[in-house]
Order: sequence, then structure tokens, then C-alpha cells
Amino acid sequence: MTVATPSRPDTVGSNKNRSGGTSVAVVEGVGGSIPASDGAVESAAHAKPPGGVKFFYSVGQIVESGYLAVNGFIFFYYTAVLGLSGSMVGAALAISLVLDAVADPLIGSWSDSVRSRFGRRLPVMLIGAPLTMVTMGLLFSPPAGLTPFLLFLWLTVTKMSVRAFASVYNIPYFALAGEMSDDYAERARIVAWRLLAGVLATVLINALAYSIFFAGEGGLQRPGNYPSFGWAIAAIVLAGGLICCAGIWRYAARLPQPVHAPEPMGRRFLGELTEMARNRSFRILFLSMLLFTSAAGLHSALQSHNYVFVWKLRPETIQYTVYAYLFGILIGIPMTPALLRGMEKKAVVVMGLAAIVVAYTVLPVLRVAEVFTLTGVEALPWLCATTFFVGIASGLIFIAYPSMMSDAADEHEQLFGVRREGLFFSGLGFAGKAAAGVGTLVGGFALDLLRFPRDLGRQVDAVVAEDVLKGLVIGWGPLPAALCILGALIFAPYAITRARHEQIVANLRAKRAAQAAPGLGP
Repeated sequence: MTVATPSRPDTVGSNKNRSGGTSVAVVEGVGGSIPASDGAVESAAHAKPPGGVKFFYSVGQIVESGYLAVNGFIFFYYTAVLGLSGSMVGAALAISLVLDAVADPLIGSWSDSVRSRFGRRLPVMLIGAPLTMVTMGLLFSPPAGLTPFLLFLWLTVTKMSVRAFASVYNIPYFALAGEMSDDYAERARIVAWRLLAGVLATVLINALAYSIFFAGEGGLQRPGNYPSFGWAIAAIVLAGGLICCAGIWRYAARLPQPVHAPEPMGRRFLGELTEMARNRSFRILFLSMLLFTSAAGLHSALQSHNYVFVWKLRPETIQYTVYAYLFGILIGIPMTPALLRGMEKKAVVVMGLAAIVVAYTVLPVLRVAEVFTLTGVEALPWLCATTFFVGIASGLIFIAYPSMMSDAADEHEQLFGVRREGLFFSGLGFAGKAAAGVGTLVGGFALDLLRFPRDLGRQVDAVVAEDVLKGLVIGWGPLPAALCILGALIFAPYAITRARHEQIVANLRAKRAAQAAPGLGP
């Protein structure tokens, strides 16, 4: 399939800019030559990418969606099914999180500096996709008979590997969206395409999980079902990553990329991190997203325990809560661009956070107060309604936040003269994975503090003490809601409005035009 490419001038002569430091030169790419700035990259086309490009780009979301979907099974599998203590599982994920703190910005910096005939993002993505598949399959396939310590090591190493290789794919993948257009609203539409594909992928994964791999008596509590499930999802992840790369490579190859070879990583990396830390908008977005996704991670970590032991749902019915959540996201996807026509992105995010706080709080508080004590199919409609509203709110946030990160990258170029999409989105990716790490760490310690019996995981219809059930509900709902509120307080000072972003883009275009002008002197 031939995919349209963004229009670019064929040649641009090398010139020195007015500050005397940055040159503009020609980069040879597939289909012609493209201009780029030294040490940074000119933003993508002012025009909107065609629908075919956005479609194939969105397919790549399967990699992240697959990674996130299996996270919800890992905590239950290793604690309730394999019998590893919650603290050990939490510690294993925390160790992998610490290593992520180093790996993600390195991957982002690497992605920013790649030069190739396929562009600067796709070569990195093509390395990440197959390695993510292999390590994801191994994560669900620990050898039989491992001691608790060896099982802890297996979880630590495989989870760390999945995190690292998923980042190798996802960080350049997310950064590519910011390069495809510099338009304030179009960026939100590109993210909406990606999120829609993620919803469909998550529906597929959960349908396979609950209708095939974990269907029937015992469901999630049968250890033999997990290896085949893990390898099946890993294969889907690989297919999505490769289809995306095959569909967008012509377009991606025409996007600007660095002209000169970068300085060695060890020499430039700390300076890049220091530069990022000086950007106030990045700090606000990173820290607020870190808290929001940590809240979502804690909620997700304890979700299977709540559904199985508190609400007593069968595996075949658990999937309906997932579908309600995804249906909510489908409502939120078209709602977000519509809201953004008359609202700022900041206001849309605040609206989403407020809705999530309410949804996380109401039903759990009623359960703890013993006002709402329904279980099984009688509780299912209420749980579905809760997850539906969380889905709508999540749709608003998941579209607005990445779009705001791209806006902040434009601001960064104006402030510092360089583009750092890879590093910006490594921060966003790290915040998302920290969600699973911090959330699962807290959830693991919560299980041990509640003295949740380890031998209940394989007992169908096991009876759990009421005080333990109430603790599970509080950790699942009100505690994540409190983290969301804290994240909203940190988010409050964010200040890139539509008008300010339009001025930033106008300034950047004028600067690039001046740099590209023939005969420009120092």
C-alpha cells in the first residue's frame, strides 16, 4: 500500500542561524530530501497526516494495550495462584521500576538521535516489538517447582525485561505522534485514533482471557491456563507492532531527523535530563500523570481480588466490567475532540479526574458501610456502571495528556532551541509503568497487612473474613481516589493554553523559516 507523505521542500541549503549555533541541512530520506535542524528536529508537517497513516499508526497501540492488559493478570497470578507473598511481588515490580527510571530516558535520548533511511523512530520500534513478545511469554511461564525466592527472581527479571523492551517500542512510537502534526487539535485526533485501536485490542485480549483461557469453573484460579494465555497475547503484540511499522514507514521516513551524529550518550545524557528538569510544564505533566497512573495501578492491582473475593463474580462475568470500561472509553474518544473545540485541554483533564474520584469512591464507601452488600450477578450492573464512568473519564485524560505533552515539547524547543519528543514521552511512558509498579507495590503490602490468606487463591468459593474484604475495597477505591486528588493539585499550575500554543508554533515556524532562508548570515 502506498501511503501519502507529508509535503516537504526538496532541498534546503546549510546555513547558520542568528544565534550562530544551529545549522539547517538536507537529510536524505526515502522519497526525497528533508530539512532538519542540528541537534533537534523540525516539527512534523503543518498539514494533517492522511487517514491511512493514522490508521496504521493506531495499530501500533496493540503493543502498549497488550502490555497493560496482562498487568491485571500478573499480580493475581503470582500472589493468589502461585502463592508468592504480596510483598515479594510488590518488591519485584518495584525493582523493575527503579531500573525503568534509568532505561526510559536512555531509550528516549537514543530514539531522538537515530538517523536512518526509515526515519529516527522505526528502527528502534522494530527492535522492541519482537523482544517484548519473547519476554511477555516467559513472564507467564515460570518453570514448575521453583522455590519462593527463585520464583521472585523469575518475576523480577522477566517483568523488568518486558518493561524495558516495551519501552524500546512505545517511547519512539508515542514520540512519533507529536511529530506527525504540530496542530493543537490534530494532535488530539491522532491520539484518539490510537486510543480507539487500544480499546479494540483490549476487548480482544479480555475476550480471549475470560471466554477461552480462563472460562469455566475455577477460571482465574487454575495455574495451567496462564502460560498459553501469555504466549497468545505476546503473539498479538508482535503482530500489531510489525503491522504498524509496515504501514507507516514511508511517511515516517520523510519526517525530519538529525543531520549530524550526536555526541556520545554518556557525554550528553545528564545535560539532557537537567534541561528537561528545568521545563516547568514537563515537571507538572510528569508528576501529575505519575500520581494519576499510580492510582489506576493500585486500583487495577486489587481489582481481581475484589471481583473474585468481595463481589464474587465468575470469570465469565468479570469480562463485562472490562467491556463497560472500554465502552466508556469509546464514548470519551469522540467526546474529547468535541469538548476541545470549546474548552482548554487542562479543563478536560480536570473534568476527567473529578469523574474518576467520584466513581472510585461511591460504591466502595457504600460497601464498607454495609449499605451495598450485593454480590454475583446482582452486583454486576452496579460494577459495570462504575467502570463505565471511569472509562469515559479515562478517555478524556488519555487523549488530552499525550497531546499536552506534545504541546510542552513545542514549548521546550522555543525555550531551549532543541526538540526532545523522545525524552518527553519517555517521561510519560515511565509514569505509566510507575503506575503498575507503585500501585502493585502498595497493593502487595496491603494484602500482607490485611493478612490475606495465601492459600485461598486456588480455593473456589473460599470464605474471607469481613474485615479483610473491607480492607480490599478501601485499597481498591478510596485510596486511589486520594492519589487522583493529589495529582489534580499538582496539575493545577499547568499554563499552556490554546492561545499560548498558537503563539509558540508561530514563533517556531518563523524561526525555522529564517534558518532555511538562502544567504542567512550570522
